[in-house]
Amino acid sequence: MKFIAEIPYGAYWSTPFVRWQGSFANLHSLEFAAWVVKNEMARRGIDPGLIDYGVLGTSVPQQHAFYGLPWLTGMAGMPRVGGPTIGQACATSVRCLLNGAQEIQSGLATAALVVAADRVSNGPQVYYPNPQGPGGTGKNENWTMDNFLCDPLGNHSMLQTAENVAKEAGISTAAQHELVLRRQEQYADALADDRAFLKRFMTLPFDVPAPNFKKVAGRLEGDEGIVTSSAEGLAKLRPVMEGGSITFGGQTHPADANAAIIMATPQKAAELSSNPAIAISVLGFGQARVDLAHMPKATVPAARNALTMAGLTIEQMDAIKTHNPFAVGDLYFARETGVDAMKMNNYGSSLIWGHPQGPMGLRGVIEVIEELVMKGGGYGLFTGCAAGDTAMAVVIQVGDRK
Repeated sequence: MKFIAEIPYGAYWSTPFVRWQGSFANLHSLEFAAWVVKNEMARRGIDPGLIDYGVLGTSVPQQHAFYGLPWLTGMAGMPRVGGPTIGQACATSVRCLLNGAQEIQSGLATAALVVAADRVSNGPQVYYPNPQGPGGTGKNENWTMDNFLCDPLGNHSMLQTAENVAKEAGISTAAQHELVLRRQEQYADALADDRAFLKRFMTLPFDVPAPNFKKVAGRLEGDEGIVTSSAEGLAKLRPVMEGGSITFGGQTHPADANAAIIMATPQKAAELSSNPAIAISVLGFGQARVDLAHMPKATVPAARNALTMAGLTIEQMDAIKTHNPFAVGDLYFARETGVDAMKMNNYGSSLIWGHPQGPMGLRGVIEVIEELVMKGGGYGLFTGCAAGDTAMAVVIQVGDRK
């Protein structure tokens, strides 16, 4: 299937990804995203008046997030643009892309701004009143930490889901560490020539605004807080869980960021594109849910579902990108699909640049697009797992506009 919606070339962007408690830790994620949207659209010469729909993806509440997408677009200078706010943990981005594509497919919109933003730093402390509790006392929740550590359906952590898959598939610590070193090599390619690959979609150096957005508080040359591992250093690490195989080196880190992609009808996509000769088509979406406490497995059926909708096979993919919070996920995906794990995720992945939840998939899709453009076109797949043992995937094609 080919959706009507296209992605105009260059009509997308991502901030640097910043390790939690870093340079973005005190920026309201939605206000920050609106500030970035306004600046990046102006930088690309995109007329805000051409946007008639919006989708916001976010998974960590911020103050006034109740107003969601309409608040964000209002702050960004698009006071007439409405739309939903969607949260599906780390699958949020692809879910938002599907929503934007469906709105255009139905004829209800011609150009949709899909934006995702999360600040994992300083997550909210939520209090749930309970008048029937002892002394009227309610319950409280650390939104970020409590949910990282416990899936309420099975009372297990996200780390446990990866350990379950590693054990069942026989994936060793050494294999995980080997993959981490390969992902670092691939990310190093994105940093080559003064971060030339990242500068294809990321404004660098990036001026970090103060929380009131009235002055510059700092400057980033690229992603912040990335730790580079060595084979010797990884070999010294012990598994985080007793009897497990996953070390701190074999998993990603929480982060803060925002990213956006514009989707449009072919006519508007040509108008919004920085190179109208390039056509970026959306061919298929897939979702999946696997057995309880086996989250990393979900990328496989989600990818297969997206490929089935697109009428393509995994062998036809010219670029594959995954959200891989644990190295185990890529090794399992490769084993099940026959893909070479060392050739996936060129130019990096969330295993290296971090885990800000909502925006991860948008950056992944953007990097797939740019990799395909550099190759002269082709088919690309992004797939990523999420809390609740779920995943979503999308297949795109980069080619010549006819």
